[in-house]
Amino acid sequence: MAGVGLPSDGAGTPGEGRYGERVFRPDEGGEGDRIDLGALTYDETTMARLRLLGAGPGWTCLEVGAGTGTVARRLLGEAGVAAVLAVDRDVRFLAAHPVPGLTVRQADITSDDFAPGLFQLVHARFVLMHLPSPERMIARLSGLLAPGGVLVISDAVDLTTDSAPVTPYTRAMRAMWQGLRDTIGTDVSAVPRHPEMLRAAGLESVAAEIHVPPLEPGSAISGFWAETWDRAREAMVGTGLVDDAQIDEAVRYLDSPQCTGLSPGMLTAWGRKGASQAGQSAERPAERPAT
Repeated sequence: MAGVGLPSDGAGTPGEGRYGERVFRPDEGGEGDRIDLGALTYDETTMARLRLLGAGPGWTCLEVGAGTGTVARRLLGEAGVAAVLAVDRDVRFLAAHPVPGLTVRQADITSDDFAPGLFQLVHARFVLMHLPSPERMIARLSGLLAPGGVLVISDAVDLTTDSAPVTPYTRAMRAMWQGLRDTIGTDVSAVPRHPEMLRAAGLESVAAEIHVPPLEPGSAISGFWAETWDRAREAMVGTGLVDDAQIDEAVRYLDSPQCTGLSPGMLTAWGRKGASQAGQSAERPAERPAT
């Protein structure tokens, strides 16, 4: 990302904290509601792509960083998949909404002992951008695909770079990206290279698309960013790019008819494991829902 305060080549040392610890803690009041605002914005686009890629009856699916579980439940209820294993480091929101076919597992996907089996679909949305070494994670997730299975990853692409007009919104977004990088290592600079990483992992039929939701007063995405800035406020102010008053101004701007900003896009990239790659992963079945 070529935002203010962040080198365009992504250089510099990212923070060593983790998502859900210094910022976006699940025990903080309203965090589930914040995640659901994002789901209201992106779920339709996500589900349309997953179904176009074949997600449907008979499929076993791994939902990585499943959040409140909206995609996992829709895969079961709308796409009719056989089973979904929903994984997160904190599963309080997932456990609150059990449905048949859904297995909830508290786990860290970066751990060497994370080996849940093989799946027809592995999906991760807004996860890899918060983790170090996305190349390594894509290779690991590719290894969880059954032959013919598809890996789908979505992450943010920034549209508030130096070329964007300076407004209360762009000022806040630039401070947010810098603050999240400084505190928990979030880095969206590599996201445009995700298709290349999928290809490097040995996947076939690699492609990608970008969805940019409109910023409109009262919209779910505007509410999501307002809530996100509130929870990341300390990290944003710590960059020196904004102060509290400027964040408050940006929140008001989001809900005004004068707002003309572009929300970060969601880049979704996917690739399929060829039948000839069957021997490249351990032949272990995916987890089935508990009965």
